[in-house]
Amino acid sequence: MKDGRLLHVFDMDGTLLRGTSASLEIAARLGCLDELRALEAEFAEGAVDTRGFAAALYGLWRELTPGVVAEAFDGAPWIGGLPEVLADIRARGDRAVVVTMSPDFFADRLRGLGVDDVVASGFPPPPFRTAPDPARILVPEDKVTAVDRLRGALGLDRDACVAYGDSGSDMPLFSVLRHTVAVNATPGLRALAGAGYEGDDLRAAYALGRRLRARARTVGRGRAVRGSAVPTR
Repeated sequence: MKDGRLLHVFDMDGTLLRGTSASLEIAARLGCLDELRALEAEFAEGAVDTRGFAAALYGLWRELTPGVVAEAFDGAPWIGGLPEVLADIRARGDRAVVVTMSPDFFADRLRGLGVDDVVASGFPPPPFRTAPDPARILVPEDKVTAVDRLRGALGLDRDACVAYGDSGSDMPLFSVLRHTVAVNATPGLRALAGAGYEGDDLRAAYALGRRLRARARTVGRGRAVRGSAVPTR
């Protein structure tokens, strides 16, 4: 990639999906919302980790089909401005990636909207015939590993990455990147982020991310000039 190009990293649940998650949208169509909400409460309390969560989904979603997944995806409340932001990223020659701990069979559908890369927990395709492999279920720290792998393949450093997230699962990534935007986020993530946005227009959050990166580049150039050696005679 040419100098100045960016890798925009988006969380999905709670960030691109406004106020909900892939699991909640699927559960609503399968009639197991109460069970899913109880499972999410256990996860929030730390009583179950992402791998335990995935194993429980396998038990709850035995009736899941590709048609239900498509309905859940198409009917989900995606944040406003998502297609426009993805189109602008592509027009600039930048790259958009979604990194989520949710199932890949749901998140991969974002490629059809213009997302270049999707990193998600690996599930067997629905209808389930086998349980998910725990080794393929992501944990929050895997977000850092995934972004480092992608940016490395593109020849970018961490300073060329802009991350957008909403909750504790984004904290490891926000801890290692300079350019971060908390979108409708928890107080803990908002305190860690470089900027914060509340609302339903991803274009505004995206503008904040680009501004963070542009400001950092301007400051960096200023420091380089001030620190340059002055030739003497």
